[in-house]
Amino acid sequence: MNPVLEYMTGMNKLTDDVIAMDFLVTAKSGVRNLAMAVTECVTPEIKGVLERQLEQAIDTHEKITKYAIAKGLYHPFSVHEQFRVDLQQIQTAQSIPFPTP
Repeated sequence: MNPVLEYMTGMNKLTDDVIAMDFLVTAKSGVRNLAMAVTECVTPEIKGVLERQLEQAIDTHEKITKYAIAKGLYHPFSVHEQFRVDLQQIQTAQSIPFPTP
């Protein structure tokens, strides 16, 4: 999409927000899955590999969380503020015109 149109429709902000929050949810899921995999390991070698990957996944999740908080996209300590941001994103998404076939 044209950058001017993205700015006028709010797509530029929505896209950044959606990507950041999707990345955060995906990272959280990765941490959860790796933690479960560690508990299912039989050999110490595989367990060690998964534990290192888990540490990396936790570090990645922390970086994404800090980014989202700094950008005002994520408010883990204020349910009311997070609800306001979520509603604003919903309203922006609903205002985006869809092309007709």
